[in-house]
Amino acid sequence: MNFKIDKKDGYTFVQVLKDKLDTHIAPALKSELVLISGNGEKNILLDLTPCTYCDSSGLSAILVANRLSKNANGTFVLYGLQPAVERLVSISQLDSVLNIAYNMDDAVSLMKNQIELNN
Repeated sequence: MNFKIDKKDGYTFVQVLKDKLDTHIAPALKSELVLISGNGEKNILLDLTPCTYCDSSGLSAILVANRLSKNANGTFVLYGLQPAVERLVSISQLDSVLNIAYNMDDAVSLMKNQIELNN
């Protein structure tokens, strides 16, 4: 199993369970995200805590989640960025585009605040 998906109150929690979000994992994650969105879910919280490595295909999966949420007038929150992944997100200048939190509590709080603003 590469990720855990759990429906919460008002959002879907997705946790990557592997240490690498790369070409082996990212396509399956994208597929899951499309299914989640297709089921009418518009708010996605993505936990990358276990990931110590991310490549361009991983970034692409993150951007798919963000785009699906935005297109549905929902919210996407990313958290648990390890140093190497955080550096890649920063170098790619995605830190100015994405909602990023540094721990679960902050992520849930940010998600709930954004949901309130969208309603």
